[in-house]
Amino acid sequence: MKVLFLGDVVGKSGCDFVARHLGSIKKTYGVDACIINGENSAEGNGITPDSARMLFDAGADVITTGNHVLKRKEIFPKLDEQNGIIRPANYHHSAPGTGVFVLDKLRWQLCVINLQGQAGMEPCGNPFEKIDQLLQELPYKNILVDFHAEMTSEKKAMGYYLDGRVSAVLGTHTHVQTADERILPKGTAYITDAGMCGGKNSVLGVKKEIIIQKFLTNLPARFEYDHQDMELNAVLIEIDNASGKAQDIQRIRIEE
Repeated sequence: MKVLFLGDVVGKSGCDFVARHLGSIKKTYGVDACIINGENSAEGNGITPDSARMLFDAGADVITTGNHVLKRKEIFPKLDEQNGIIRPANYHHSAPGTGVFVLDKLRWQLCVINLQGQAGMEPCGNPFEKIDQLLQELPYKNILVDFHAEMTSEKKAMGYYLDGRVSAVLGTHTHVQTADERILPKGTAYITDAGMCGGKNSVLGVKKEIIIQKFLTNLPARFEYDHQDMELNAVLIEIDNASGKAQDIQRIRIEE
């Protein structure tokens, strides 16, 4: 099974860029399933039904999210439908939606789990305890975890903690693709951050001038997404269906 995972998609321009290139990527690499982090896919951050629809129309099978997912209340009904949009599983049980989605293609099943880190992030439940609970309940061999976290140390710790227990641990949130993709000793594919799909000359997808001014003055600023010179960052994971072990992971990067 070949699984394509796209890092955080930023704004409408990010969605448009994904839509222009995803079909050819899937054809070139023989992709069986596509997972996209869409928590910043709406203008002004967050995710809306419209931005989710754009990602599904582009070719996503599952949309993962992160700390901005609940900022747009219009997405709440879509989360509750449990039709492929998930939020971090270690949120409070009263939050809309769920943190797990099982993609069933008859020949194989892929269980996608979304978690959020605690270090430097908004308060949430312990992701290590939550994944232990989930793995006791879920009967699947092929499991992909999107770990939406700030600290590289927390991400690496999660990767080693889950090595041999899941197929892949893929970091999101920092919007910067890291060069540490690998198969961990017990067969789990890992990367600290898959990167983003947004303006390549931006800071996390936001116009660089705004972020520079914010650092210079320490004053609040209204963020605006950079819609110029787009890039797409992703990873391709090959998983052995019978064992759930990862066989290969490679980075993919496309620039406008």
